[in-house]
Amino acid sequence: MMKTRESGMPDEQTWDQFYTPDFILDSLGIQNLTGNIADLGCGYGTFSIPASRRTTGFVYAIDIEDTMISITEEKIQEQNITNVIAIQKDFLTDGTGLPDGCCDYVFLFNILHAEQPLMILEEAKRLLISGGKVAVIHWINDSHTPRGPSMSIRPKPEDCQKWLRQSGFSLGDEVINLPPYHYGLIGLK
Repeated sequence: MMKTRESGMPDEQTWDQFYTPDFILDSLGIQNLTGNIADLGCGYGTFSIPASRRTTGFVYAIDIEDTMISITEEKIQEQNITNVIAIQKDFLTDGTGLPDGCCDYVFLFNILHAEQPLMILEEAKRLLISGGKVAVIHWINDSHTPRGPSMSIRPKPEDCQKWLRQSGFSLGDEVINLPPYHYGLIGLK
């Protein structure tokens, strides 16, 4: 089992203080979709659950941790959501197990500090239809953020842009500001 380095999660209440999911999804242009979404490293379902209300397709919420999948499944049941499929999978080692070209969007949120970010991006690219998009968010490069990986492995926007281009995605130079702690990028397959 290969976990992303420095991937420990705080309790959910603490984690939720760092995000406004609807603002972030709006800022990334994720609304009124008809296709499927894969959320790689879904954690507590922080983005999978709100994304389910923004597409008529399915959201594949994938995480290595059984606990994260159980929490996400509880939310799915409590909120009577029918289009989120929670999957426990070590996608860093084994891939997602989803078929090629099954998604219009892939979320890579706070995960590209992994040892092999290009492997993650290759899996995202494999999942996407032609013209599909990968949405990346990560912690800003500021040591005063309340969480996030250590500065030595925290990717800057230009690192993520370089990796996206190396993986064959096209993107503009725009870095999306997601205050107070994050930035975002969109890559096009």
